[in-house]
Amino acid sequence: MRRTSKGVMLGMAAVAALSLAACGQTPIIGGPKPEAGDKVVAKVGNDPLWASDVRREAVAQGAITEGEPLDTSSDLFRRTLDELVDQKLLANEAIRQGLDKQPAIRRRLQAAHDKLLGDVLVEDMVGKAVNDDAIRSLYQEQQRLSSRSEEIKARQILVATQPEAEAIKKLLSAGASFDALVLQRSTDSNTRFSGGDLGYFTLDAMPASYGTALKTAKPGETVGPIQTDGGFAIVRVEDRRPEQPISLEEARPQIVRFLTYDEIRTLLARLRSATRVQMMTPGAAPGTAKEPASAPKGAASTLPAAPPSAAPVPPTPAKAK
Repeated sequence: MRRTSKGVMLGMAAVAALSLAACGQTPIIGGPKPEAGDKVVAKVGNDPLWASDVRREAVAQGAITEGEPLDTSSDLFRRTLDELVDQKLLANEAIRQGLDKQPAIRRRLQAAHDKLLGDVLVEDMVGKAVNDDAIRSLYQEQQRLSSRSEEIKARQILVATQPEAEAIKKLLSAGASFDALVLQRSTDSNTRFSGGDLGYFTLDAMPASYGTALKTAKPGETVGPIQTDGGFAIVRVEDRRPEQPISLEEARPQIVRFLTYDEIRTLLARLRSATRVQMMTPGAAPGTAKEPASAPKGAASTLPAAPPSAAPVPPTPAKAK
């Protein structure tokens, strides 16, 4: 699992603690009892550090996942707690030196404070909106509106020239083993050792020449030679069936991504409409951002602009299986 370097985390936590202190609020690390059943695991001066502080830091570092327990006797807990002590010491020393009173530093602290609160708001709203019921509902809507094409299961023998392909087809017609000829003759390293198996695929996922040759081919039929970029293929059709829908679990990551982005976009649209926003630089206008800062990276380029009720987004299944 990815772990953020100790130095980076020290800086981030110190900034967050300073930010809240500069704004006259209780720092995140330490302070009053944060949750039921929590306990103090260390004190830095008079400031307590709670078990939940350590667990949250471990999640932030990628050492554990959200909701995963963290044993207070484990090496990870002790190591993370030690880092939090360092963070608290650095933050307290920075405040003692008056760094939080410098105008330039206060602006940076305010920016960190605003980002932190914005992230917490987004986490809270998304946590409520992106649940199993919402995911299942969108999945069912996608399945209802998506069209199904046909899948073909086939095997191939790929060779360099058309005469070679013609010769192989004659051998097959005479009863030669397809598996043996694949192993002996095929130049396709991806399928040579699996009997030439291409799996199930839709014709639109294959080169146009395959689509033309296989469009009407029946199971058990051998077609070709089919000219491809890699040479000439002899293809045996194994099966034809309606395209299988992607499962809920396969679709879940994309649906979660869409619901998350949609929730953030809706929230920002409501806030922008209720607040006067003035842009003071040439060419800038409120509401022109393509993707909210807190949205998943790349969400605007991969997700639709309309809410699910207006334009469902069928997940794109793998064409070749």
